[in-house]
Formats: sequence, structure tokens, C-alpha cells
Amino acid sequence: QVAAFGGGLVQAGESLRLSCAASGFAVGSLYMGWFRQTPGKEREFVAAISVSSLRIAYGDSVKGRFTISRDNSESAAYMQMNRLKPDDTAVYYCAGDRPSGAELSLPASDYEYWGRGTQVTVSS
Repeated sequence: QVAAFGGGLVQAGESLRLSCAASGFAVGSLYMGWFRQTPGKEREFVAAISVSSLRIAYGDSVKGRFTISRDNSESAAYMQMNRLKPDDTAVYYCAGDRPSGAELSLPASDYEYWGRGTQVTVSS
């Protein structure tokens, strides 16, 4: 299981850094993704990073503002969120899965390891 940390309440334009850690296993062999969800909506892809960090993908709504990274030695993944907007308000989840052909994936259904999310609230 993986879990996301670091959410909170911020004002529009401010920044937050989310962290993702695993319990019981290391994330170094998994590609990692960040997703977010608001009530009544489907889980939205935010960003993903390959095991080597050489391949990265972002959702259109966060390109240029969010940066995904990982530290395999710390068995952690991160997402730096800058210039936050009220539309970024959501519960953020990290997820992981073992590469099988593709180095990373965008659909939430491709991820096996999920866990507790963290609430991010951006006030206007």
C-alpha cells in the first residue's frame, strides 16, 4: 500500500509539495502516478514517472505548474505543485505499479497499488 502526505489549505497562487511513501515494500521498482478526485467525479490523472525518472507525463491541466519526481533511495515520490488554483482542490492519491512493457501509464485502472489520499484545498 502507498499513501500520500502533505496536503493542506492554501491560497490561490501558493505552493504545496506532496509526498508518497509505501508501507511494506519499496517503490523503487514501480512506476508512480498521482491522481486527484473531487466528489461526484472520476479520478483524474495528474502526473506519472517511470522507474528511472527518464519518462514523465502530465495531465493538461497541470502542465507547467506541477512537477513530479522520485527518490528511489528514499523509496518515495513527490509532486511539487506551484501556482495553485481553486480548481486544483481535490483529494490527491499516489499510486504505483510494476512496469510491464510500458515504462509508465496514465489510466488509473493500470495501477495496482493505492492507498490513503491527502486533501488539497485552494482558496480564492
